[in-house]
Amino acid sequence: MADSYFRKGAEVEVSSDEEGFRGAWYTARIIKPPPKSTKNNTKVLIEYKTLMADEAGLKPLREKVDLVQIRPPPPRESNRSFQFSDEVDAYHNEGWWEGVVTALLDNSRYTVFFRTTREQIEFRQSDLRLHREWVSGNWVPPLENEGVSPTEEVKTSKATVKEKFSKGTIVEKMSPAAEVKTGKAMAKEKFSKGTLVEVSSDEEGFQGAWFAATIVKAVGKDKFLIEYQSLRTDDDTEFLREEIDTLHIRPYPPETVMIDRFNLLDEVDALYNDGWWVGVISKVLVGSRYIVYFRTTSEEMEFSHSDLRPHHEWIDSKWVQGSRVIEMSSNA
Repeated sequence: MADSYFRKGAEVEVSSDEEGFRGAWYTARIIKPPPKSTKNNTKVLIEYKTLMADEAGLKPLREKVDLVQIRPPPPRESNRSFQFSDEVDAYHNEGWWEGVVTALLDNSRYTVFFRTTREQIEFRQSDLRLHREWVSGNWVPPLENEGVSPTEEVKTSKATVKEKFSKGTIVEKMSPAAEVKTGKAMAKEKFSKGTLVEVSSDEEGFQGAWFAATIVKAVGKDKFLIEYQSLRTDDDTEFLREEIDTLHIRPYPPETVMIDRFNLLDEVDALYNDGWWVGVISKVLVGSRYIVYFRTTSEEMEFSHSDLRPHHEWIDSKWVQGSRVIEMSSNA
């Protein structure tokens, strides 16, 4: 970890595991930095800027959080306008919550849909920012008119304790099934019958997971009938079919081959209950086994190497993983 980043007083954003706060990032500053040696996941003492410890709102809340819950404050364009299906962070209840723009209103106002709560809320343009992921010391996508420096020294959140390009290097290749755009591009492009995709669900007990499925047919302007590849009907006679809107569909992630092993703090998807659940490696065990921490449930579970894959995010029509950005064109 870069000492220059985890210094006392450094401004950061922190994700919370508390019920009702999951899925948001809150501004804070570091009170006590972690030790230089980080063989296992360590705690950092932080002080929130907007969350208070007393009802009078005079005493800022302090708490110890894991390194995997901390990242630098993301950059932000000044006076940026947004388009339909843009992935954004919306400032709400003292924190930044990830959502999707679903409507453009008058007077620079927007309607934003939140997958975690299934709510749609209206926001002013000044209360929105483009959603970005902190990947190996870089913000993806970068600030407009700004390049991504591969030699950035700061590493936290999704960065690992060790360099990605030494032991445990990732080799990636595009899966033919991942050639169809979704996310922002879904408003313009359609999936064809038989396309392999991944689908998220808002149902209780399934939030935070992605399930493999195939497109059966389009059933509306922004809806598709899909057939799951692992979820079956209650009588177990056939695979479950369901109508899903475009906000819950993405291309199937690129096929990724892990040469050696995962490292501490690597963000991964873990195969559990027929779906892929995003988590973070909190401990590396012997025998190619790992303890994975899940922010959405505050749980830790043990997995074998074969049940994990490097986590990818579909951002701005690109697959983002580790220090790689995979851009797919219509001619991919």
